[in-house]
Amino acid sequence: MAAMPAQDSFKIPESVLVVIYTPMLDVLMVQRTGTEVGVEHWQSVTGSKDRWDEPWHETAAREVHEETGMDVGAPGCRLTDWQLENHYDIWPQWLHRYAPGVQRNRERVFGLCVPVGTPVRLNPREHVRWQWLPWLEAADLCFSASNAEACLWLPRFAAQVR
Repeated sequence: MAAMPAQDSFKIPESVLVVIYTPMLDVLMVQRTGTEVGVEHWQSVTGSKDRWDEPWHETAAREVHEETGMDVGAPGCRLTDWQLENHYDIWPQWLHRYAPGVQRNRERVFGLCVPVGTPVRLNPREHVRWQWLPWLEAADLCFSASNAEACLWLPRFAAQVR
C-alpha cells in the first residue's frame, strides 16, 4: 500500500497486538477504560499505526510505551514479531473512528518478553487496571478472540526467543 499520511480524524485500519510476558510465561493484562457498565474488557497492548508507512516494529514499541511506560529496548526486554496477522471486522460501535467505507482491520501480533518485576505505568486515558496472569488464565480473561489465541500461542513463540 502506498505511503499516505493519516487524516487526524480517522484511525488507520492496521494495528498491533503485543503480548507482554515474563520468562515464566506470566502475561500482562490491562483493563480498558470506557467500557460498558458491568463489562470488563481485559486485553494485551493494542494500537493502530500513526501513519501508513510506519513499520510494524515501530508501532509495537510506541504502543507498549504509550500504554505501559515500558521501553522495549531496555535491558532484558525482547520484542519479537510473531509473523502472524489477524484480519477482522471492526466492531460497529468503533466504525466511526475510521474513514467511510472502512470495515476491516489488519492486526500484526508481537510478543515482548520482559524481566520479572518490570514496572507498569498505565496511561489512564486508555486503561484503569493491570495484572500479571499465567498464560492460560490470561487467555481466558481476554475479551477478544484474537488476543486469547495469541496468549495460547505464547509457549510456542516464547520457546523460540530463549
